[in-house]
Amino acid sequence: MPIRTVLVIDDSPTDRHFIAELLVAGGYEVQTAESAEEAYVRIRERRPDLVLMDIVMPGENGFEATRELQRGDDTRDIPIIICTSKRQPSDRVWGMRQGAREFIVKPIRRQELLAKIAALG
Repeated sequence: MPIRTVLVIDDSPTDRHFIAELLVAGGYEVQTAESAEEAYVRIRERRPDLVLMDIVMPGENGFEATRELQRGDDTRDIPIIICTSKRQPSDRVWGMRQGAREFIVKPIRRQELLAKIAALG
């Protein structure tokens, strides 16, 4: 299934805006959420084709939210790319164990992001 709509979950308004602009310029429709809790509402309102997930957020963190989405009967097939400033190899391993399909370290490079999305679609 081609990826058309992307939900960007990040507590940083700057990062949300930057990522959304990259995606819109790449031809994607974008929704945003600043927390896992808000993301669950957005997903119920309109199911995205892909989720870009930050890790460090207030409340439920991105690892927890990724695990929750991957356990849900109606959300487990939504691919998740973790986009984070956490650079440790253990962060990548843990993110993938929670169900993420890809892991990108910030600052996000446009070509890398679009290539990973294209590979999933």
